[in-house]
Amino acid sequence: MRNDLELDAIIEDYLLGKLTPQETEAFEQLRSNDATVDHKVVSHKVFLHKMEQYAEQLHLREQMDKIHAEIDVEEMAATLKPHPSKVVQLWRKHKSAIAVAASFIVLSLVSIYSIQHNSQQAEKVVLLSNQLTNAIKTQNTLIRDIRKTANTSAPSKNANQGRYGGTGFAISTNGYILTNLHVINGADSLYVQNSKGESFKVKAVYTDSQYDMAILKISDKNFSNLSSLPYTIKRNSSSIGENVYTLGYPKDDAVLGEGYVSSKNGFVGDTTQYQVAISVNPGNSGGPLLDNNGNLVGVISGKPDQTEGAAFAIKSKYILEAMRAIPQDSLGKKLVSNRKSLLSGLKRTKQIEKLQDYVFMIKVY
Repeated sequence: MRNDLELDAIIEDYLLGKLTPQETEAFEQLRSNDATVDHKVVSHKVFLHKMEQYAEQLHLREQMDKIHAEIDVEEMAATLKPHPSKVVQLWRKHKSAIAVAASFIVLSLVSIYSIQHNSQQAEKVVLLSNQLTNAIKTQNTLIRDIRKTANTSAPSKNANQGRYGGTGFAISTNGYILTNLHVINGADSLYVQNSKGESFKVKAVYTDSQYDMAILKISDKNFSNLSSLPYTIKRNSSSIGENVYTLGYPKDDAVLGEGYVSSKNGFVGDTTQYQVAISVNPGNSGGPLLDNNGNLVGVISGKPDQTEGAAFAIKSKYILEAMRAIPQDSLGKKLVSNRKSLLSGLKRTKQIEKLQDYVFMIKVY
């Protein structure tokens, strides 16, 4: 019984990233040699994941309640007078999105009930969590549209103008680029723009909704292969307090952000992410997170609501997993990361000079 408890404690530390690299290597060797231990790890991981998802569901429900509480119907109606037809136009324009958002709210209540009564619905919980996240985004968009319309006297003209949705970075010399999945969701066409202002058409060849990652491939005949990547992809975890920096496109030109790893876990204890003390904006999503030696430690994925100077980053090990998961028929040849960083030992200014040609603005149409 004592040995089982000790093993459970080691498994939990392993899944939460609390073991040292040497301990992690030794445990993974034990796991590969002992099917019983491996089964315990998988079972415990599912259990932790379900608990995280349940906590996230509750948090999302609180967010939706807060959003609903912020909508002042009386003030909105007074602002819109004497043009009640605008409300009708808004309803006609957004009624399908409102219906989808309402459906997702119903799904949230169902999912919370199912978690409490059935512990074997892990995969469904993950799917519902993703749907609820989209519901929050949909409602926020609707609120912004309503407020914007209420404060605008002249009707706006809808134009099919591109928007830069975020940042991406090269994971190979032949045009494979990694970014966040939420950056490209809903796109009719995608382009990337390099530091010289050149744009290239790209297509998505791999997406992962669980880790919010997408891999794009430049499909433009005018694109020339890049030189050898200057950074490596870090295979072990980073420590709290480790200095890191990112380069991204929250506006038309690249912006540097510097900080440190503030937590080894992300939102609601998510072990697939770091929390980093770096100020970021929406356009930074999908940007690379590197340490002082030019090792890629993660990819910026977002920031906590109403929290300045903090962000989340997906850990580098999941970048490696995504690279290995690209379908072979669209890959051509296997993607291999560098073993040596060309940025190590350089001053930050020199690192940025070498890095900027491998970081791209993502344009969504």
